[in-house]
Amino acid sequence: MTSTTSGQAGFSRRGFLGLAGLAVTAAGLSACGGGGAASSGGAAASASVKLPTYKEFTGLTPDLAGNAKGLQAAYFKLPTPVQSVKGMPLKGKVTGLTETFDTMSPAMKDNPFWQRLNAKLGGDLELQIAEDIGDGYPAKFATVLASNDLPDMMWVPPNQGIPNVGPMLEAKFQDLTQYLSGDAVLEYPNLAALKPDSWKTAVVNGKIWGAPIPSTPFGQVYIGNHDTWAQVGGFEASSAEEFLQKAKEITRPGEQKYALEPAYINALHMVTEWFGAPNAWAVNKDRTLTHLYETEQYAAGVEFVAKMFAAGVFYPDAQATDIRSRVANGSVGAQVCSGPHDIRGFRALNKGAKFDILVPFSADGKVKPTYDMGYGTVGFTPFKKAEEGKIRELLSLINYLSAPFGTVEYMQKNYGELGHDYTLDATGNPVRTDTGTTNAPGLVSALNIMSSPENVIFNPGFDDDTRYVNRQEQKLLEIAWRNPTNGSYSDTNAKVGAKITKQLRDKVVDIITGRAKIDELKDGVKRWKSEGGDKMREEYQASLASDAPVFTS
Repeated sequence: MTSTTSGQAGFSRRGFLGLAGLAVTAAGLSACGGGGAASSGGAAASASVKLPTYKEFTGLTPDLAGNAKGLQAAYFKLPTPVQSVKGMPLKGKVTGLTETFDTMSPAMKDNPFWQRLNAKLGGDLELQIAEDIGDGYPAKFATVLASNDLPDMMWVPPNQGIPNVGPMLEAKFQDLTQYLSGDAVLEYPNLAALKPDSWKTAVVNGKIWGAPIPSTPFGQVYIGNHDTWAQVGGFEASSAEEFLQKAKEITRPGEQKYALEPAYINALHMVTEWFGAPNAWAVNKDRTLTHLYETEQYAAGVEFVAKMFAAGVFYPDAQATDIRSRVANGSVGAQVCSGPHDIRGFRALNKGAKFDILVPFSADGKVKPTYDMGYGTVGFTPFKKAEEGKIRELLSLINYLSAPFGTVEYMQKNYGELGHDYTLDATGNPVRTDTGTTNAPGLVSALNIMSSPENVIFNPGFDDDTRYVNRQEQKLLEIAWRNPTNGSYSDTNAKVGAKITKQLRDKVVDIITGRAKIDELKDGVKRWKSEGGDKMREEYQASLASDAPVFTS
């Protein structure tokens, strides 16, 4: 079965960090407009744009309700599908560029799943699909952008190194503000059901350029093997020192048992939350920004993770590829995962085990811990410039492809036709057929990367896990902070952000593993600032949302 707890079948097999910073040349752009949301005038214009009116989809009632703060709605089983779209959206052929995070599906002419989807759409949806390999999508995007033959739609990812986003959009793509701003979006109900926070990603230079693609709003968490941590009082602590003491008790090298995976930067992310660090950038009272790397909390976190390493609580092979299996069987106590929903990955490996989500706690019993929410979207999909009839056809298509979980359109997009591409098990949940398993996953991933509804929790057969994730998400939201620069663009970050971040992280890993001294952190941060960090700050400050809260911890 290929359903996922995020409610997006086949969506992702890794995070969105691997391609960050890869340069894409904005070839063929005219010298129009500013430099994106961070350019002169872009901030004020983007702050004043009227976002699409939010109208929640009420055609189905989840078993556990979500909320506006980010709590995800949850379903224990697949509901009886309801229709969310009237008529077929397409009148002819539509082309697009997207990426897949799954095994590539057969081409449209050899793919009955794809053909059946097109029959429901009323035309031919032809996609160029880049695979998640090497430079993959950024390289493909650059090549297509430089041509004079753009597809009708091109997915624009966040933080994958695409510079000059503002000029690119102004030169090549359609301003959709008149079709989507305010109540205009109500003509496309499934787009109106996307939350305001998601839409902010698609606003550049005071204009709306496409429908956003929501992802889980939650960020990284430690997930631990319940039985392993039960031996030391549970996967929780009242201080960093107590957590380390528990990790030491769990770790027994002679028995090949260790408390934590050896992903040191991920561990540092968790520990800095215990020390109350900001989510990437902190907004100060004077509306300036301070980066995580510049804070005392970050330095304290680096020092403490170095102490953890010296205590030997990390699994010794930093190149190990079987950590998830080791957490599932209990030989490694915990792993940092992309979000609370990742419990499903361990359950798939050990259905009889239980797994716990660690809620950040105070490092010293005094400081208030923080929890970093995730980016919340995986970009947006703009349309190339065209006459109004074509634009409305494309909007109708994206409206169909953004149909909420449990609708007829969602099932067609994610599972296909009952009896051909999937069947239902004894509890009424979808199971792909052999042909569905061959034809669907790669295309489903590609479709969900360029268009998607708000996420839900759906892990049929594990109702207790679903309830538990819901409870832990509520606890996380009580201390949650969002990165105030989400939805803003920094050309400097696109060009050098990945490079200078890697430089600093390499130094931090050297400090953690004892190859460098903690005193060297200051010089590493100074270099990060001088080689792009300070410039990124200026660009983000220029586009800082007026309602971004001042950081307190």
